[in-house]
Amino acid sequence: MAVLVAGMFTAPAPAYAIFGTADIKPIESNIAAKFWASATASSGSPTARLAIDGDPATSWYADDSRARQRLTVDLGGAYDNLRKVKVIFADRGMVYRYVIEASSDGRRWTKIADTSRNRAASRGAVHLFTRPGTRFVRLTVTGASGHPKVGVSEIQIFNYLRDDLILGADLSWVDDVQTRDYWVSPLAADRGAGPRLLDVAKDRGMEYARLRIFNEPRDESTGEPTPVPRQGPERSLQSARWIKDRSMGLGIDFHYADSWADPAKQPKPRAWAELEFDDLTQAVYDFTGDYLRRLIKQGTTPDKVAVGNEIINGFLYGSEAALIGTTNPPYFVNQADIYQSKPGGGLLWRYWQSTDPVEQGLYNEAWDRFTTLAAAGIKAVRDTSPKTKVEIHVIVDAGRLAKTMEFWSQFLTRVKAKGQNPDVLAISYYPEWHGSPDALDVNLHTIATTYPDYEIDIAETAYPASGGDGSPLPNSPFPRTVQGQADAIQRVFQAANDVVDNQGAGVLVWEPAGYQPMFRAVPELPNTWEPHASINVFNASQARHILEDTVYITTRVGRTPALPSSIRKLTTANNAITTIPVRWQALPDGATDTPGEVVIVGTTALGKVTAVIDVI
Repeated sequence: MAVLVAGMFTAPAPAYAIFGTADIKPIESNIAAKFWASATASSGSPTARLAIDGDPATSWYADDSRARQRLTVDLGGAYDNLRKVKVIFADRGMVYRYVIEASSDGRRWTKIADTSRNRAASRGAVHLFTRPGTRFVRLTVTGASGHPKVGVSEIQIFNYLRDDLILGADLSWVDDVQTRDYWVSPLAADRGAGPRLLDVAKDRGMEYARLRIFNEPRDESTGEPTPVPRQGPERSLQSARWIKDRSMGLGIDFHYADSWADPAKQPKPRAWAELEFDDLTQAVYDFTGDYLRRLIKQGTTPDKVAVGNEIINGFLYGSEAALIGTTNPPYFVNQADIYQSKPGGGLLWRYWQSTDPVEQGLYNEAWDRFTTLAAAGIKAVRDTSPKTKVEIHVIVDAGRLAKTMEFWSQFLTRVKAKGQNPDVLAISYYPEWHGSPDALDVNLHTIATTYPDYEIDIAETAYPASGGDGSPLPNSPFPRTVQGQADAIQRVFQAANDVVDNQGAGVLVWEPAGYQPMFRAVPELPNTWEPHASINVFNASQARHILEDTVYITTRVGRTPALPSSIRKLTTANNAITTIPVRWQALPDGATDTPGEVVIVGTTALGKVTAVIDVI
């Protein structure tokens, strides 16, 4: 396993992905700087937010010099894996004495750092701690000398990737690539994990795999059954066995279609196309329950079931498709007399917010049909496999969050009225369609805080490692390179991990062996594939050790600063805080001859640290 520390990733010697390079550091996220965090001062000062704005050049100053000035940061929700607090004061050369406390409710506090007896001048400090369920962090200044007022430039509160955040992939195409060899390092003496795609996926840290299910796989153009019914019920039973044989989590994604279902197309299966609506509802219930029973019988009970795929516009389209304006798939349109002969579950967004009573009636009728069908699918899961979680999976188009929030409001109200309720609210995230990473943060936060009783998943994401001369995809800051792919995917992991109250439950990369792939064909070997180095985000994003990565020292002009011989480290496996020796680079000649700031780097067995020396 890789050695992971805050701000440092050291690759191990055994076979790692050999195609490309990627510097992958553990995820470290300053929650205090997020838009949903807030800060308040005990004096009521309106400038308190300057202490968490991410800009060291701005500072909050206490209203006077009295002791016990307090600054409280509200992170907007609880977090279980906060591990580090960094405090940077506004002025150099002062001796600061303070206490830092943490709380879940803002009433009961636990002390996580105490420098109330400090006698050394220092502009800041890094404090390591472990306290699950922390929402509030409070800094109380108990004393200060050297300046009439206390000022704080930054309080940074760092979140790290939770162990229970599920990282995996939709790996439905394991059905397609059964004859291909996949190795971590196919040209090395030790080829590493292989020879199946799932072997490499699990070895690289993917712990969960989702499988899409087509009812009766058909050609998207002609509607004729495909010669090999890939991703159909029968073949997916075998895929499920392969996943469970490797002790991976299993997700089932019912498309309720014979071909691809997504926001632009949701065709009924041919076998259901001419059913009356009540019979269609029963078909959803029966098909879902029957297939789950087959999975359970063979020992592959799914951990999660998605009732439909990206169903922001409904699913199982029928006669209402004429009002939706559906043009795909071709067979659905060309055989409209069959597929559009009876009502289905398509939504009529064109009438959303209409003031016309007839149009509003059609809008509500479409919602009732859709949620009746969805409730049947949810009920089938509950009746057949009560411990399996139910997911509802939609999208948030760029700039269209209001539509998705209307979806959740209508959907959850109506399915609960029908006696059903999902466990997980999921979205897809592809920047080219769904907006910037910052927009993803807004979308996740809005959904989570509006519906705090549900888990939140990112059921699909991906990013390319090549193409476009390396230029970023629309709405993304990341280049299309192996490193850019790693950074883009890790940014999605971070977004899910940072959702308030630990509601972010998981992230799945969509078909990493085929779509915007994290693998490539090995030029020297036929029928052999290897992963990009970017795939190491699954293993390398989690911190095993967190260092006191910055020390602040104050010295007088012309003197040699007293640098510490060791710094603290927190081991996340057991929450132990111990020390580790550090060797500092030599101080440059004349470094302290004049007032100012000097920065030098130290080296530990787990990575580098920084000393910020204030010369006064």
